[in-house]
Amino acid sequence: MQTINIHEAKTHLSRLVEDAALGNVFIIAKAGKPMVKVSPLAVDENQKILKLGFMPGEIMVPDDFDTLESGVLSDLFEGRLS
Repeated sequence: MQTINIHEAKTHLSRLVEDAALGNVFIIAKAGKPMVKVSPLAVDENQKILKLGFMPGEIMVPDDFDTLESGVLSDLFEGRLS
């Protein structure tokens, strides 16, 4: 997390606010002492990162998925089938 002194924060306030709105949290310090933490109020729906497990129950993976068609796959890999 970036720490910025208060003078620099006043000079670059517009840019810093835009960065914070994008999720770049930073700290404003006075004389080297941290005073406030600046973070966005809300995250835009378009900026949310999808994580594993976001569709529970929607996709079914068969129990034999790791061995499914392994014979045919081996034959193709070894050039026995074309």
